[in-house]
Amino acid sequence: MENDEHDGRAAWLGLAGSVCVVTGGGSGIGAATALELARCGALVAVLDRDGRAADAVADAIACAGGRAMSVQADVTSEDAIAAAAQRIQHELGSSRILVNSAALVGYAGPLMHADLAQWNRMLDVNLTGALLCIRAFGAQMISAGAGGSIVNVASICGHLPLPESGAYSVGKAGLLMLSRMLALELARHGIRCNSVSPGLVRTPATEAAYIDDTVAAGRSRLVPSGRIAEPTELASVIAFLGSERAAYINGQDILVDGGLSQALMSLVPKPATSTDAFTRK
Repeated sequence: MENDEHDGRAAWLGLAGSVCVVTGGGSGIGAATALELARCGALVAVLDRDGRAADAVADAIACAGGRAMSVQADVTSEDAIAAAAQRIQHELGSSRILVNSAALVGYAGPLMHADLAQWNRMLDVNLTGALLCIRAFGAQMISAGAGGSIVNVASICGHLPLPESGAYSVGKAGLLMLSRMLALELARHGIRCNSVSPGLVRTPATEAAYIDDTVAAGRSRLVPSGRIAEPTELASVIAFLGSERAAYINGQDILVDGGLSQALMSLVPKPATSTDAFTRK
């Protein structure tokens, strides 16, 4: 699955023939990542709770000359993930790279009144689901003895609290710590664990926030880079972290946010003569 644009990058990353598992691979950042890894020559397992969405991404990879398989599975089911891991190993081989992109997003109201079933479901998908996948596919990496790479898709909301998001910020903060702990625990097996924290990204899951052009423009103005990210921009960073080019990067988080996380002080109102105010005696 190559073209002139990706030939050089694919060779540089050295991902050809690597078995890569992408959870939440049916849409958004997960789909973009699955396509990017396939363009780099990886063998990709597209895992998603929505089987049709996973099929569509796997078919797109195959049509472009790559090799992929789709797997319908809920990341919150230990049995389903164990079965998926066994099937992927049988059809493609032992996983070398795992990308945990499956997630639930949404506003759930103030924490004091959050529905506990919704709270638990979000933590199950966004945090516990990642652990279950790491256990299943990490075991393959350990058994193969050739090392591996795990990339967890966290969020800027794991660094900065998003009010009324229920368990979302809490779960993503937990995912950041999970990544750091596993970086230490799995390092002796040659397995690295890092995370990527997207800022504002336009995906099917976040599309409702961009329907209003005024809101979309306002969000773009907040980002120092002046625009909302595309899923492909996250996919490139994830592919790099998965590759041997990032062989000495372990236990780290990369904020891919166009500078948004650094913009707080730029939003503080300043007096018209702010320079004079600090120099006058």
